[in-house]
Amino acid sequence: MRDQSSPSGGQPTLESVAALAGVSRATAGRVLSGSPRVSPAAKQAVQDAAAELSYVTNRAARSLVTRRSDSIAFVVSESEERLFEDPFFPAVLRGAHKAVSGESVQLVFVVLATPSEHERFFRFAAGGHVDGAMFISLHGDDPLPNRLRQVGIPVVLSGRPFRPDDDIPSVDADNVTGARLATRALLDAGCTRLSTITGPLDMPAAQDRLRGYQDELTDSRRKVARTRTIESDFSTDGGFEAMNQLLRNRFAPDGVFAANDQMAVGAMRAVREAGLQVPRDVKVVGFDDSPLATAAHPPLTSVRQPMEELGREMAHLLMALVNGEATHTSVMLPTELVVRGTC
Repeated sequence: MRDQSSPSGGQPTLESVAALAGVSRATAGRVLSGSPRVSPAAKQAVQDAAAELSYVTNRAARSLVTRRSDSIAFVVSESEERLFEDPFFPAVLRGAHKAVSGESVQLVFVVLATPSEHERFFRFAAGGHVDGAMFISLHGDDPLPNRLRQVGIPVVLSGRPFRPDDDIPSVDADNVTGARLATRALLDAGCTRLSTITGPLDMPAAQDRLRGYQDELTDSRRKVARTRTIESDFSTDGGFEAMNQLLRNRFAPDGVFAANDQMAVGAMRAVREAGLQVPRDVKVVGFDDSPLATAAHPPLTSVRQPMEELGREMAHLLMALVNGEATHTSVMLPTELVVRGTC
């Protein structure tokens, strides 16, 4: 029976793994650090030896060689209130976590709500504490992703970049088509006075959903009236306030496309409090197909975007960039209309 401990009788060492595998210490080190510069036979022998000896890599020592932290950041650029109220974020996070759970990679969750938090995260990331970052819910032309890229940290965005000439890799849902489907459903249901409640228009997702709504109306030879477009903030209260504003118009809407489910639920509450009914008086379509849609009364017709898949694809793309297996790429995921009781 072979001695499975280190020469000093303590925990197994890299030397004991190399000896058991019949390779040099350098070869064993390359295998255990993830280097591709080893033969398949040597790789298998070292992995078998490490498993037999219950050898655990010293990550601190490994990071000095590989310059890798084995951590990636999941960054949400929103307030904590918005983060914990919107079911979109945990769904995307769940998908990202599932994607990296088998990769021996730590997912670092970061919330950035202020300029000082943005700067603190930049210093943290640039200091070598993460190998890459995926960004969710950026507003405007946020410089942070490109600052990280300039210091060699790969970045992936949820949603297209704010600037059309920016080449940051991204994963997005087909917001334009989804908004067109929502608008077409309202038109097909007989609505003649359509309105939309948008998200913040410093966000590409909100811009694209507004464009889809406008394009469908234009192609249907319907007037796109500015007074029927209200910008809001993706929150339930925001949808409630925006719907109240629309109901005060001279010609109140009989159909509303809200750019996410939270605002749609808020809009439905405003309709009820005005003494009207959904869908009899006002038909409503949301976007996301989150758990809120099925919990609403009546159940909400909504555009489904694959939120978990969004997180999963972002994580896969980021890991490919970190490992040097990809350069620039963007992924577009499909959307579909789920018809329920509000349209």
